[in-house]
Amino acid sequence: MATMKKELILIVEDDLASLDFETVSLETAGLDVEGAGSAEAAQEKIARRVPDLIRMDIQLPGMDGLELTKQLKADPRTAGIRVVALTAHNMPIYERAARAVGCVGFIVKPASPSVLIAQVRAFLDGVTT
Repeated sequence: MATMKKELILIVEDDLASLDFETVSLETAGLDVEGAGSAEAAQEKIARRVPDLIRMDIQLPGMDGLELTKQLKADPRTAGIRVVALTAHNMPIYERAARAVGCVGFIVKPASPSVLIAQVRAFLDGVTT
């Protein structure tokens, strides 16, 4: 009997406490999760396995999350990845910028584990905010 491959969530987050919190929360919900602390680390992980969903922090050291999203959307191999922008700044300018580069959603952190899991499952099901 073949086993179903779990959907992969890539969390691109430079704050290790937030990355650990999200990873544990989503793995507890049965999801396959990888983390990357920078855009460059995310690119390396994506080259090995294309994720089904990326939770992308907008503010990252070096290349920011918006630039990485723009690059992913320009590449036919990665253009279909659903990217959800994640930021601590609840300001319309950040949401507009995220949507302009192709993000399907915009989430303000932090979120409780139950909210986080519900949001990720909704985005995996194709729901956008």
